[in-house]
Amino acid sequence: MEQTEFVSLFVISLMAFVCPALSQALPNRIVPETVFLLLAGMVAGPHMADIVQTTDAITLLSDLGLGFLFLLAGYEVEVRELSGKGGRIGLLTWVATFALALAVSIPIGLSRDNLLGGFAVAIILTTTAYGTLVPILKERGLTDTPIGRSVVEYGIWGELCPIVAMALLLTTRATWITIAMLAAFVAVAVLAALLSRKIQDEDTKLARLVTANAETNSQMSVRGVLVLLVGLVTLSALFNLDIVLGAFAAGFVLRAVIPHGNRSLEHKLNGLAYGFFIPLFFIVSGTKINPIGVASDPGMLVVFIASLLLIRAVPIFLSLSWRKDTRSLDAGARASIAFYCTTALPLIVAVVSVATTAGAFPQELGSVLIAAGGITVVLMPMLGYITLHTIDAEIGQAAREIAANPRKTVTVLKRHRRLERERTASRRRETRSHKRK
Repeated sequence: MEQTEFVSLFVISLMAFVCPALSQALPNRIVPETVFLLLAGMVAGPHMADIVQTTDAITLLSDLGLGFLFLLAGYEVEVRELSGKGGRIGLLTWVATFALALAVSIPIGLSRDNLLGGFAVAIILTTTAYGTLVPILKERGLTDTPIGRSVVEYGIWGELCPIVAMALLLTTRATWITIAMLAAFVAVAVLAALLSRKIQDEDTKLARLVTANAETNSQMSVRGVLVLLVGLVTLSALFNLDIVLGAFAAGFVLRAVIPHGNRSLEHKLNGLAYGFFIPLFFIVSGTKINPIGVASDPGMLVVFIASLLLIRAVPIFLSLSWRKDTRSLDAGARASIAFYCTTALPLIVAVVSVATTAGAFPQELGSVLIAAGGITVVLMPMLGYITLHTIDAEIGQAAREIAANPRKTVTVLKRHRRLERERTASRRRETRSHKRK
């Protein structure tokens, strides 16, 4: 067993090393690295080459990768972004999408005689993989732009609310017991944040010790974050809540402790998380995809992705068009935000795991849902990129010019491409300006 685990770990490490090169080989990194990690896991997994075995040890490392993913996602969130007007609209939009998802899950047939399955599908259809989007937005220079901020306002609720919905709805416990457990967990997390902040603000001996050893071999700041992460993940497990909740809470606590950030610590955590644990999580997630099972029911795959667009992307686009502070964004930018917020995967893996364990739906359907989530990681950021870099006001004009004089097709397309480059350069200048501020 030990030899099998080391072979699996070596193969995973090798694939994690190769995938970034494959992603960067494509123009403008139009296919995110995450997609290659999922595909690599699927090929190497038990349903195809069978050279990666998801043993208990590998699964534990994968769970830590999931924890780091949500820790960093929670750390990226500013509380004022949630409590501000945009954040409140984002929350109301999620509530509307969840109500719509519940209505759609009934015709799919999962909630007629299987309420748990219906809830699981509804949660999946309202999910935004904000943790997955963070590195993609950073790669594309969108983090500090109006588009990036809008993705946060809608996307963070698309991750936080499904986590809470999982705890409340995907359980056989009495609702009041689950609510009590959630309340107790939140109280402990808030207490941890207040205590940690007090230790730092009052410059206690412990705070000085951590600061003094932050850059030494002790790396006490990193070890402190690990205590926070593993502690809250363990607490969520003891309360029979999903570990995602503990990891996300750990990110919130960390942001409360260092509200203005710490570049040195962030650099170390990114190295630890994105260097090993997070790519391992995505590769292991890919091993759960059964391509034969997916191919046997392509209709469900198409229906699910179409449902995601209808239930998640359309309401966000309409909300952006209605808001006074975002309606000035062109249609391409609003569509781009909606597509980005329809990216879904890590929570789909978590929901499918809970639902299949509870017998809410078969493993084959779970494999289709995970595959669909993987496709959204390819498709939605790609659509987001395309719509953002398309001069929507010029498309109709270009088409009319080409129809009127087909001989000028090349000239019209060249001019259209030049306009695209000018807009891209303008957005990059805007991004650099926001970063300097």
